[in-house]
Amino acid sequence: MAWGITPHGHAMPPASASLAPRPHNLAEDGYAIVIGCAFIAMGLMLLKAANLVTGGMAGIALLLSYLVHYPPATLFLFINIPFFLFAGRAMGIAFGIKTLFANLAIMAMGLMMPSALHLAQVSPLFAALFGGSIIGFGILAVARHGAGVGGLGVIALLLQRRRGWNAGRTQMLGDALILLASLPLLSVDRFALSILSAAAINAVLIVNHRPGRYIGY
Repeated sequence: MAWGITPHGHAMPPASASLAPRPHNLAEDGYAIVIGCAFIAMGLMLLKAANLVTGGMAGIALLLSYLVHYPPATLFLFINIPFFLFAGRAMGIAFGIKTLFANLAIMAMGLMMPSALHLAQVSPLFAALFGGSIIGFGILAVARHGAGVGGLGVIALLLQRRRGWNAGRTQMLGDALILLASLPLLSVDRFALSILSAAAINAVLIVNHRPGRYIGY
């Protein structure tokens, strides 16, 4: 592609050269993953305070927290342990290590956050929309930097690679099953808001996590 000329007569590289993808370095990956994990921990805290559930591994962690009375961020790590091996096999060792780091960060922040922020009252509708949305943005940040946060996402990717199943549809099916499992524990209004929270997470990912819209991998 031909070079351009600036108004002052200087040679200017083509736009494709200046926009060529440049991978993030390890420090950038670590910083972004930590920020994303903070969003996820905050979202879990809001949903827990409102007695809601959501989709994905976050939803399973919240659902179990109402049964065994452990913090959802702690449960988030432990229920993901079997999937770290899947992550390494499906996406490579680097992905598996980053995913383990992300889950440890979510647990640590989830345990520290209640002492830093006390929620006296939260609107369930706000928790569903805002809590779900920031979990979605947290997942997005982590995914953009070569890691994952949940086993269902890894399984969906693995099935897409090996069986050709659509990862988004597989994830939605998993979300539906998780929400149905929460029905005996939630009132009708809380169940409806839990569906809304899962929709908020998926909306963030559908709008923002598309190939070709981001070149900073």
